[in-house]
Amino acid sequence: MSAPHTPRGLVEPGQIVELTIDNVAHGGRFVGRHEGRVVFVPDTIPGETVRAQVVEVKKSFATAVALGVVEASPDRVPHVWAEASIDRAPLERAGGAELGHIALPRQRQLKQRVIEDALERTGGMQREVPVAAAPGDDARGGLAWRTRVRLHVDDRGRQGPFAPRSHEVVPVTSLPLATEGIQRSAQLDQRLPRVTAVDYVEWSEGEVDVIAMEGEPERGRTDTIVETVGGREFQLDRSGFWQVHREAPAVLTDAVRRAIDTDRVDAGGWSLDLYGGVGLFAATVAEALGERTRVTSVEADEVATDHASENLAEWLGASAETGKVDRWLRELGQRASRAERERLSRGLVVLDPPRAGAGREVIEQVVGLEPGQIVYVACDPVALARDAKLLGEAGWQVESLEAFDLFPHTHHVEAVASFRR
Repeated sequence: MSAPHTPRGLVEPGQIVELTIDNVAHGGRFVGRHEGRVVFVPDTIPGETVRAQVVEVKKSFATAVALGVVEASPDRVPHVWAEASIDRAPLERAGGAELGHIALPRQRQLKQRVIEDALERTGGMQREVPVAAAPGDDARGGLAWRTRVRLHVDDRGRQGPFAPRSHEVVPVTSLPLATEGIQRSAQLDQRLPRVTAVDYVEWSEGEVDVIAMEGEPERGRTDTIVETVGGREFQLDRSGFWQVHREAPAVLTDAVRRAIDTDRVDAGGWSLDLYGGVGLFAATVAEALGERTRVTSVEADEVATDHASENLAEWLGASAETGKVDRWLRELGQRASRAERERLSRGLVVLDPPRAGAGREVIEQVVGLEPGQIVYVACDPVALARDAKLLGEAGWQVESLEAFDLFPHTHHVEAVASFRR
């Protein structure tokens, strides 16, 4: 009797395989192949051969965890966070520094490949997009940039990040990506009973907050703090959103300012800052276009909108409104007068959507306004590519695109794109 046929590339959960890594995938994973089947595995580098254990099998691919390196890449370095090293068992590796085993220049090359691959596969366009470092990061080896760190607390009161793709808390004794102020202030060996998470936050003036939480963090206005960008002060709620990298607000506002084409955007038009937060990019638009311009920031968080109103108060034509962007745009389309539509057609739309992107409905509504220009701030390359494709189908094309490594030693990357009809 002949042996049963085994499908090519078949693997099972728990199986240990040897893989040669040939590419990088979005999300901090890398691509190997077992007899033709794609296997996604973190903690590796293209060009390496590794031992890995399969943890999940889908119809067309599998996922695995790296157990050890058989042949290392010349770009492999000692992990910047010892507690995330491949030398530890997978569930004992700290999450949040998934590229920390790769030399910084190579990290940026891999992020560039992810962006370009997303644009080609999802967006249907070929474009070279080098990834630039933030000021000071190379001198610090990509460390000490993170002004906001959230650690989870296990049932024994121990602090730490989750292990990658799990809810297992990994107790740590160091936070190398955190600012020096947070590293000095964080008492990582302190047990925190009855607490589910703790936030360490350093504000621009150097003050460090330690915020312990029971359950989900409370929403609502608690305490106002001030962050400074390019000499301009922005008020925000102590528990509100702000960019994590110390240089990110300045890097992104400079990029948005460079993207604005004053030949296409009239200072007398009506510009929109969608998903506007506390008005960071609305202020950039107002500064770029001058006091005659009308700019409206739209943000779903009422507390952030209140702060945006205060942060934009010096410009008579600037305002902030609370609302979900899709609904707000839909209502604008229904109520806008002919004169307002004409001003919108001479204005600029800035989009800074969450990680999932703006989506078809918002893109269609923005396109329907026929603005002079669209500037898109992206925190996810696949979402950017997806929305760029929608814009392309509506007759818009990418005019400029810059990418920034504002999360060294992680897979995250930011981009600022401008679109024209």
